[in-house]
Amino acid sequence: MVLFFMVLLRLSSLLPVVLIASAVAAQDGDIRVEFATATQQPYDLELQLSGTIEAMDSLDLGFRQSGRVVEVLAEEGDQVSAGQAMARLASVQQDQALNVARASLAAARAAQAQARQASDRARAMLERGVGTRAARDAAMQALSGAEGAVERAESQVEQARRAVDETVLRAPEAAVVTARNVAPGQIVGAAQPVLSLATTHGLDAVFQAPDHPLLREAMGRRVKLDTIDIDRPTMVGTVSEIAPLVDPRTGTVTLRAQIAAVEDSIALLGAAVRGSLRISTGAGVQLPWTVLMRQGDAPAVWLIDDDDRVRLVPVRIGQFADGAVFLSAGVEPGDRVVGAGSQLMYPGRKVRPAEARP
Repeated sequence: MVLFFMVLLRLSSLLPVVLIASAVAAQDGDIRVEFATATQQPYDLELQLSGTIEAMDSLDLGFRQSGRVVEVLAEEGDQVSAGQAMARLASVQQDQALNVARASLAAARAAQAQARQASDRARAMLERGVGTRAARDAAMQALSGAEGAVERAESQVEQARRAVDETVLRAPEAAVVTARNVAPGQIVGAAQPVLSLATTHGLDAVFQAPDHPLLREAMGRRVKLDTIDIDRPTMVGTVSEIAPLVDPRTGTVTLRAQIAAVEDSIALLGAAVRGSLRISTGAGVQLPWTVLMRQGDAPAVWLIDDDDRVRLVPVRIGQFADGAVFLSAGVEPGDRVVGAGSQLMYPGRKVRPAEARP
């Protein structure tokens, strides 16, 4: 009986050791985790932008001289043709200057006619032997001076006529008036903006895009355009300009897309537009972001070997996407990586897929 109790006491003292060993064995056993398979995928950045449609070229027009505005012939929204008058300045002084220049030209031409007659007489008298060479030379010199006076008078008339023409502001080409900055009776200075025009030979969709590293690859790419407030078919544009600097007020970059030829383009000026731009710049190994761990200061993932045991390998991140990460080194397409549950791993631990059943 004493021997039985001694054996029982010995077995009870070994029971905690057996339980601990069993717990360690259970900890070292398989654990179900998410298996993620690395795949080769293209780098795609899809931007959804909103902006407005503007003219490809815009003009701010002003008079070449200062004066008082007497008439404004164009309003905002008007379509004007090349050479059409849009505003006028008071031209009293210019008209008087033109009249004086014309009178001076008439007097110069009369003096030229008299000098030519005197030169002809002096030459004829010299040929008959009753005149002198000095008289002929003097007459020819006077004629040359009269001809120079006529040329100067003609130049003054042309300048005066141009000054009169410049009192009328004309459209340089077919366009739409987008802004009117003066009213009749207002005094304006030379080159002061009076009217703003938008040309009709092309349209741009202008967006404020986020400052993304891949945005520089958007030049020349196609943009799908849909108007927001106007019911029109989908249009297509091509990125033609990307601002080199970020706007400090908004933190965005101005992006312009040239719109392909559309009907009734004038009606689209100022319309709100939504743009869809896809940028693809190569490929990389794609995995869900849940695979990422850290090895020191570098990113790493738990790679699953053929025997379903894990090891920590360093990786290089190419770029992040929605719910995914693109790796440029460390993992090859087809490799299996631990996703959800990676925080429970240690080197050599055996794993099995979470969807598997015992």
